[in-house]
Amino acid sequence: MTHPPTQQPFSEDLIVTAGPEWLTSKRRESLALFNGLELPSEGVEAWKYTPVSHIDFGRLHPHAKRDVVTDVAQLPASVQKRLNGTDVGAYLVLDGPDVVYATPLPAELVAKGVIFTDLKTAVEQHADLVQKYLYSVVPAEVPDDTTIAAPGTTPSKSPDPSEGKFSALAAALWTNGAFVYVPRGVEVELPLGAFRVMSDAGSYTATRTLVVAEPNSSVTFIDEQDSEELPGTYAIGAVELVVNDGARLRYVSVQNWGKGVTHIQRQRGNVGRDATLNSLVVTMGGTLSRTEMQSYLLGQGSDSEMLALYFANRDQHFDHYTLQHHAAANAHSDLLYKGVGDDRSVGVFSGMIKVDLNAQKTDAYQKHRTLMLSTEARNYSVPQLEINANDVRCSHGSTTGPVDAEQLFFLKSRGIREEQAEKMLVTAFLEDVLTRVPLKSVVAYIEGIIAEKVGAA
Repeated sequence: MTHPPTQQPFSEDLIVTAGPEWLTSKRRESLALFNGLELPSEGVEAWKYTPVSHIDFGRLHPHAKRDVVTDVAQLPASVQKRLNGTDVGAYLVLDGPDVVYATPLPAELVAKGVIFTDLKTAVEQHADLVQKYLYSVVPAEVPDDTTIAAPGTTPSKSPDPSEGKFSALAAALWTNGAFVYVPRGVEVELPLGAFRVMSDAGSYTATRTLVVAEPNSSVTFIDEQDSEELPGTYAIGAVELVVNDGARLRYVSVQNWGKGVTHIQRQRGNVGRDATLNSLVVTMGGTLSRTEMQSYLLGQGSDSEMLALYFANRDQHFDHYTLQHHAAANAHSDLLYKGVGDDRSVGVFSGMIKVDLNAQKTDAYQKHRTLMLSTEARNYSVPQLEINANDVRCSHGSTTGPVDAEQLFFLKSRGIREEQAEKMLVTAFLEDVLTRVPLKSVVAYIEGIIAEKVGAA
């Protein structure tokens, strides 16, 4: 017997109140906003192909608490495997709402003022910094990304309020996450990382990442998610990336949740003058995944590279929603998203380039390509442009198609079996995204996931 989703609101009892008053107040406001918003329907353009009306929040419970472990051998096997092959300088391991293992930041970085800790600890020990930046990039409500248009013209419509439903939930109920702060002029050579796992089926977690790169600093942060099969489990998240003038930030997200997990996360970066944000989104796991990646180019000469790859098979549903918002002149953005669809999977890509009135000399590119391995798989691709300046160079494009018959024939003529030839072509199709990522251990890990997926195709 199926139960219809309940409309009962979340209780304030779920809010973490062990913190400063400003944060508790913000959590309460966010929860009230969540409870007052409808779930985005198929009538909302940004959610047209990803129905979420079936979600029954009333049947979910918070992820169970987890204790700290003292040895890597006590961590889940998948995490142990990753830690053995990673080259990060320091990392956190979170199981549901709790940090269960962490390594210290190298002393030389501590001496330079770099901060890397879990967000809960940051609230306690670095309250002024957290209050300054938390919710500044991904607020509880959906940001109004209406372009600045010429007088007398009609700018784009403001987002539907329901698009902020999950951001409001993440803002209200987050229990922990990662906090990175790099002072002015400091370069962090080795990546920092957070490894997130879940182990409580039928639960939800709400986590948050906040990375702040002060002027002329540089840092790489890797966010990885992994779990076993967890029916009816939800991972709600927000990622705030502050890239101040002249800074360089590389952010990598690898989502490899187990079957049964629903992943909904908004990732957004504010990019200052002459600053650079490089992002990579990898989606391989979960049953339903909705990832938003947005770059807000606020300063002249700012630069955003947005890369992604995904492989959906069986009944997986992957939705990627992107925004390249040019609010300043002489800024550059380049988006390349590539995906594979097999079996009865569904892939969705909706990408927008917005150029404000005074954002002259904008240079923006958007390319989305999908390889279909099954006639039963579906793909929806909606690339969009909205340009309000008259001296720009913008282009967008999308292609969807099967494995190239000529390439397949060529490989078969060389004695390679059809199944193996198809695997080689799929790997090559996704590989050109990874060639743009200078992180060898991360690339090797992603290649391993691809190999497993291709083997199951």
